[in-house]
Amino acid sequence: MLQTLKHLCALDAPSGYEDAVREELVRRIGNHAEVSVDPLGNILAFKKGAVTSAKKILLDAHMDEVGFLITAYTPDGFLRFAPLGGIDPAVVFGRRVRVCGQIGVIGGIAVHHLNADQRIRPLSMEELLIDIGASCAEEAEQRVPLGSFACFDTPVLSYGDGFLMGKAIDDRAGCAVLLDLIQRDLPCDTWFSFTVQEETGLSGAQCAAYTAAPDIAIAVETTTAADLPGTPSDQTVCELGKGAVALFVDHRTVYDAELYQTVLSVAQKNAIAVQSKRAKAGGNNAGAIHTAGAGVKTAAISLPCRYLHSGSVVAHQNDLFSVRDLVLALLEELAVQ
Repeated sequence: MLQTLKHLCALDAPSGYEDAVREELVRRIGNHAEVSVDPLGNILAFKKGAVTSAKKILLDAHMDEVGFLITAYTPDGFLRFAPLGGIDPAVVFGRRVRVCGQIGVIGGIAVHHLNADQRIRPLSMEELLIDIGASCAEEAEQRVPLGSFACFDTPVLSYGDGFLMGKAIDDRAGCAVLLDLIQRDLPCDTWFSFTVQEETGLSGAQCAAYTAAPDIAIAVETTTAADLPGTPSDQTVCELGKGAVALFVDHRTVYDAELYQTVLSVAQKNAIAVQSKRAKAGGNNAGAIHTAGAGVKTAAISLPCRYLHSGSVVAHQNDLFSVRDLVLALLEELAVQ
């Protein structure tokens, strides 16, 4: 699963441009499940399990990552861009990106040329440019057509004692978990959705949930950890190395209380490391899924990460295994309900 994660993260697939990841997932799913792709680009897969549970179950992960969309050119050949997803301008200055198979770097005004206002705040996206080494607008446009996308150029690497660092762990981690489960014998019939455009408004999940029409859905995601020096213990939200994260609320969803408690009890019963997210923050595809159709009982099981939506997201491999084990154990529990 770790090698799968690294491979998926190496592919470039920001919101609306998920083709590379979709093709790889369809290839790897192969004959393990029945697969279809909807008009928006979501993958829907159905896997027969040992039993058909009383409730229809959907597991969801999104394929897209944050990135950049090329919107214009300067006369001297630099690329203007807009973010795809929520990216803090403070994390992009000086970062290497890939655009149309080429290397670029995000830059802006040199520090010694900043005015007094610019010195006390990060440069805005409008003040940043992508430098691809072009000499004029015509050359830049020939090499990078308008509407092309750019992604951070940072592969996932292992470091320290089980840590992982790189781009797109949000949410290729969820994709790797779902793919691992599809390739196993499952305790019950299960639907899977690998969705598009989560980072720009959850539109893929809205369509996939409408099509699948589940009774219960589990969003398999990543979530922000604030376990950094100087952060008060009651504000760390969640921590790396402490296991999977169960959510009871975020900015988009108040999660089904009974299902949330089931997640915690299943983790305890199976000795799987789990923690609760201790803040009302963020959001994920559950925000669209739980209101689909007549309504869906929804839970979220997430991988804790530092520095989300940057080119150097950090996670821990043991937490990834805990997420996988917890989702599988939850399927076993739901299979007999």
